[in-house]
Amino acid sequence: MIKQSVLVTGSNGQLGNELQILANEYSNLTFLFKDLDLNITDYEALDGFFATNKIEWVINCAAYTAVDKAEEENEKAWLINAEGPKNLAKVSAKYNARFIHISTDYVFSGQAWLPYREDDQVSPNSFYGKSKLAGETLTLTENPDAVIIRTAWLYSQFGNNFVKTMRKYGAERGMLRVVFDQIGSPTWAADLAKAILRGIEKNIRAGIYHFSNEGVCSWYDFAKAIIELSKIDCKVTPITTDKYPLPAPRPSYSVFNKEKISEELGLDIPHWRSSLIECISLLDK
Repeated sequence: MIKQSVLVTGSNGQLGNELQILANEYSNLTFLFKDLDLNITDYEALDGFFATNKIEWVINCAAYTAVDKAEEENEKAWLINAEGPKNLAKVSAKYNARFIHISTDYVFSGQAWLPYREDDQVSPNSFYGKSKLAGETLTLTENPDAVIIRTAWLYSQFGNNFVKTMRKYGAERGMLRVVFDQIGSPTWAADLAKAILRGIEKNIRAGIYHFSNEGVCSWYDFAKAIIELSKIDCKVTPITTDKYPLPAPRPSYSVFNKEKISEELGLDIPHWRSSLIECISLLDK
């Protein structure tokens, strides 16, 4: 069996950790997991790494994800979210490696009322969104054979995320106020990781794809489900976004149309609630 080699950057984040768990199930793939020990903002360092390692696929999970801090730390966010993907796209093209880059719902304005398709107009409201959109544009400019997968509302058993935050504060406070006028679809990072590896197995065609779990909810609905499934005694109260101001504006509508990736990879995408049940059972262990 000829094994394909896969480089995963940003491997200590939520998605990177899920890919590490799945790695053992894919005997036809060999993985190189890299985090801060491979600086994606340094092209020369990347070029040297590719020159000495045989790499056929790259999954870029590295990102600056502090949405509110990005409003102040423009330079840092741009370096990681725009220049980093550009460098990886360029070096992947040079060494004939396929490149999969992970992007976000924040590239959209959030003013839609129908699920976003891949070719819908982009118009980010925040600096984070602008830096991620630049990452997409630069990626496809440097490497037209690249794959971009936009996702939204990502959570997992790893790192910091909404599910873990709600469980922590719910247990501590007994009452939570959560916005109900922002709508989207939660994404369990484990499901996204499986979709990405299926994409490698099926040699996914170049282009932009959308992936989240199925179903739609507000952050309030999501929080209610988290508290209920975690069996935490806590009251969850709905509030409007203007009652919880933050430095970076959030998209009020982040629902994706996922027909393209489902048809391309033959995916049966789980509903967000069934995936949340699985994740919470892992967190409860």
